[in-house]
Amino acid sequence: MRSDDARSLLHAAVPTVAAGALAAVVSGVVAGGKGAVGAVVATVLVVLFMGAGFAVLQRTARSLPHLFQMMGLMLYAAQILLLFVFVAVFKDTTLFHPKAFAITLVVTTLVWIAAQTRAHMKAKILYVEPDSVKGDKPQNSGPKS
Repeated sequence: MRSDDARSLLHAAVPTVAAGALAAVVSGVVAGGKGAVGAVVATVLVVLFMGAGFAVLQRTARSLPHLFQMMGLMLYAAQILLLFVFVAVFKDTTLFHPKAFAITLVVTTLVWIAAQTRAHMKAKILYVEPDSVKGDKPQNSGPKS
């Protein structure tokens, strides 16, 4: 993973974990120990799903750049559907508080997306890579007057 990719991943993961920790504290106060466990499980799921999706998207960007936008849209749709499946599967669980789990899942997903968007907007990404092998100046191909 390139250093700018790792930095973008870190800029998205840290606020998400912080939001998850805050949600665990709030859920622990409101719903007890099971609420805190539900918030922690939700945070771990979001970081794993979104982190894996980010890694897949960066690999796609390098190997198949023409599929990047389509892959990003498909990936976000798949991640949201998988998170919805987790909410549906664990809605009647006794392992943790399902409402704290669901709310934390939604909040941390939104925090991840917002943080990733902010990291991308603040990143200084070259959209043209200069040719470092040749030190020649480009030829002026415009009309001569």
